Amino acid sequence: MTYRLPYPDSDLQEVLDRNDTARELLANFARSTSTLADLWQLITAALQDTPVLVAEISRLRTDISRRRLHRANLIAAIRAALSAAADGEPDPLSYLRDELAEQAGLLAPTRKDCGS
Repeated sequence: MTYRLPYPDSDLQEVLDRNDTARELLANFARSTSTLADLWQLITAALQDTPVLVAEISRLRTDISRRRLHRANLIAAIRAALSAAADGEPDPLSYLRDELAEQAGLLAPTRKDCGS
């Protein structure tokens, strides 16, 4: 079974390019019909939100990918521990301890994350 991401794999650069085109068209319309200046300003403001939203989507995608990898590694460690226990290994939980220690090091906040 193929795993499908919960969001479409849209090309965010394409979204930004279309947004730039729309903003250019809007600027031309605004110059030609100045009587609708207030309307053009509202639409321009809405279009200015797109780059911010695209940046946030990119950040969230990176974060969710990292978290999925951590989760997959934990599941692998759990399976290894269960298998080791079934095989009678003396310390089957070592797999979990090692993975948790690894992730604690990876997930520990950095100075940048703490605002320092």
